[in-house]
Amino acid sequence: MSDEKQKIQDRTLSFAVRVVKLCKFLSEQSDVTRVLYKQLIRSGTSIGANVREAQSAQSDRDFLHKLEIALKEARETEYWLILLVEADLVKEQRIRLLRQECEEIIKILVVITKKIKQKIQMS
Repeated sequence: MSDEKQKIQDRTLSFAVRVVKLCKFLSEQSDVTRVLYKQLIRSGTSIGANVREAQSAQSDRDFLHKLEIALKEARETEYWLILLVEADLVKEQRIRLLRQECEEIIKILVVITKKIKQKIQMS
C-alpha cells in the first residue's frame, strides 16, 4: 500500500475516533444537540469507511466512486460542525482542530480524486 493511501486511511480513522468522542459529549446535551449529533456521527465515521472500502475497488472508476462518496461525507461533516457552532450549541474552540482536520481531509480527497480522474481520462 502506498504511503498516500495509508496516510488518508490513518487520518480518516483518527478523525472518526475524534468525531465519536465529540458525539459522546453531544449526546449528553439538549434534545436539539442530540438530534444533530446523530447526523454528525453518521457522516463523520462514513468518511473513513468509504476510504477503506475504496482500497478494495474493482477498477479505477470504482475507486473514484468510493472516494467521491467519502468526499461528500467529509463536506457534510464540515457542514454539521459549522452548524453546531453557528447555532451556539458548541463553542468554536472545542471543535476548531476537528474542523481544521476535516478541511484537510477534504483537500486530500479532492487531490486524490482529481488524479484518478486524470488517470481514467488518459486510459
